[in-house]
Amino acid sequence: MAVTKQLPKAQWQEYFDNFTRAFLEDLNPEAAVVEVINPRLGDQLESDYARVIGISYDPKDNVFEVALEGVDHLVYHPKEIWVIEEDNGFVRTIEVVREDGTKEIIRLQSVGLQRAQQ
Repeated sequence: MAVTKQLPKAQWQEYFDNFTRAFLEDLNPEAAVVEVINPRLGDQLESDYARVIGISYDPKDNVFEVALEGVDHLVYHPKEIWVIEEDNGFVRTIEVVREDGTKEIIRLQSVGLQRAQQ
């Protein structure tokens, strides 16, 4: 059963480093949909099923990063981070709340290994 939890800021760097090592550095590719929900501008799709390379938080610069194939999605000065975590530790949804109330929703999906065409 999936669990929704808010991550304490002191754990962000270690949590996402561990998640990247456990799930994103294997041979099974993951894809992400990145959606930005802004009270003034509405709902905007930033990325649609791009391959995920890694997810990290840099406490020195206070930047949350989702490294996608071909582009990096950065959130400067995040205020809160929430995750929906599966029983095996895979995070299927990340919600990053900015200081201005804007929410960045990152939906992760394991797309599985693709069989070579013969």
